[in-house]
Amino acid sequence: MEKERAKIIGISQHRLSTDGNGVTTLVAFHECPLRCRYCLNPLSLGDDKPFRSYSPKELYTETRIDELYFLATNGGITFGGGEPCLRPQFIRKFRKLCGSDWQLNLETSLNVPTTNINCLLPIVNTLIIDIKDMNAEIYRSYTGQNNNLVIDNLKLIAEQNRQNDCIIRLPLIPN
Repeated sequence: MEKERAKIIGISQHRLSTDGNGVTTLVAFHECPLRCRYCLNPLSLGDDKPFRSYSPKELYTETRIDELYFLATNGGITFGGGEPCLRPQFIRKFRKLCGSDWQLNLETSLNVPTTNINCLLPIVNTLIIDIKDMNAEIYRSYTGQNNNLVIDNLKLIAEQNRQNDCIIRLPLIPN
C-alpha cells in the first residue's frame, strides 16, 4: 500500500470552462487552513465530514477514464478543495502517473507555506487563485487567518515569471 494518501471529498467529471482549459475533472481535497465565514465547501472542514482516502495511483486510475476528453480539449485535472496545496507530494506523484499531456490546475487560496508552492510550480499549468482580500484586516475577518503567506506566494509566482499562468478570483462577500 502506498504511504502517500489524501482525503478527497469529491470528484466531479466533465466540467467545461469552469476550472481551466477544456474538459476538466475537479478533485476536491479535504482540509483547509482557512475558516472562511462564507465557505463554499464546508465538507472540506472537520474529520466528521465524509471523505475517501486515495493514493495517487488510485486517483489516477479513477480519473484516467476521461483521458480522451483531456487530450482532445487540452483539459485535465483541477485540484481544489479544501486546499490542494497542503498536499504537494501527492500532486507531484499524480503528475508522474498522468504525464505531461494532461493539464494540471490548482484552485488555491495560496495560504500555505511557500515551500509547497515552490514544489508545485514546476508541475502545474494553471493556478486559479481565490484572493479573499488584500487588506490584512479584512482578510483576517473573512478567513480567521492573516494573508502573509498569500502575499509571499504571489511574490514567488512573480519571481518565477508565472503570472500569466494565474487566474485571480475575487469572491463577492457581503458587507
